[in-house]
Amino acid sequence: MTLAAATNENLANISNTLIYSAMAVYTLAFFAYIAEWTFGSRSKVGRTAASLTAGAKSAAPAVTVKSAGGTTVLDRPQVVTRAATGTRDVPDGPGAAGGTLKGDLYGRIAISLSVLAFAVQAAGVLARGLSVQRVPWGNMYEFNITFSTVATGVYLGLLALRKNVRWIGLPLTTMVLLDLGVAVTVLYTESAQLVPALHSYWLVIHVSTAIFCGAVFYVGAMSTTLYLFRDSYESKVARGDTPGRFAASVMERLPSAATLDKFTYRINAAVFPLWTFTIVAGAIWAGDAWGRYWGWDPKETWSFITWVAYACYLHARATAGWKGRKAAYLALLAFACWLFNYYGVNIFVTGKHSYAGV
Repeated sequence: MTLAAATNENLANISNTLIYSAMAVYTLAFFAYIAEWTFGSRSKVGRTAASLTAGAKSAAPAVTVKSAGGTTVLDRPQVVTRAATGTRDVPDGPGAAGGTLKGDLYGRIAISLSVLAFAVQAAGVLARGLSVQRVPWGNMYEFNITFSTVATGVYLGLLALRKNVRWIGLPLTTMVLLDLGVAVTVLYTESAQLVPALHSYWLVIHVSTAIFCGAVFYVGAMSTTLYLFRDSYESKVARGDTPGRFAASVMERLPSAATLDKFTYRINAAVFPLWTFTIVAGAIWAGDAWGRYWGWDPKETWSFITWVAYACYLHARATAGWKGRKAAYLALLAFACWLFNYYGVNIFVTGKHSYAGV
């Protein structure tokens, strides 16, 4: 074995060790997020925040106006801060920590562990690339470990921008652990060089944007799913029904359905142009590699289907009659198309994009 080959093998082993280490840290973060939600559920603030906020609005003090030597008492008008056709004026919940110091402490620990896990996993992805002296996106294993790294990075980036997204922490960490578990057990392949068709700078452009879009689409799918649960909860409360204690404890701490709906729309709308560019870049790469820009290969077809699905969602969401649950179902359908485009097409369908390595 040459020195270069031995070095590459050592780097591959280091990458594997780092990925397993990241999984261990993510597991600790997972339990810390569980503790945040658990201690938050014991908070009186968490159980009564919505009712107190609603009560404060209804009991708003009157306004006293002096006029012509006398005084006139006027009722303070109610101000609706989130107004959209078909939505309710419901306040956002206090967050996973429920307003408790202990819950907030565990939440901060969970975020710190997420940062550490992200750094370790990113180092593992880098080591994998160095072991083959190329970008580590040549097969499904490499795509998976990079995808989950970027998904965590998107979450931490939103936190760094002071967005109220700590409620994403637990489902995101759960997804990352599942993703890495599948990667190391089912999708793992030894480090190897690329097939000739992939030797192009378009690999960096096309696949990197596809990975980023998938990570953002996943965050949007999480918020869509939580929106459906929260909307169902708000509907039950509006009808006078009494939800279970566990459901009430969790749902009351989430953002309102209107906020989740708006967040989902904004994040999907923001990344949709980049997904369009991903498809265009793939077509240009196909022209260089195979002498044709579009050939209705299964991957190309499902990429276009995914684009159409998200375009329909954005169009429907921008139309008043399709806000809410109908648009949410379209968003989940679009994400399901993206999942099939990645897992289904790569594993079960034969085509020019069959680089799964499994």
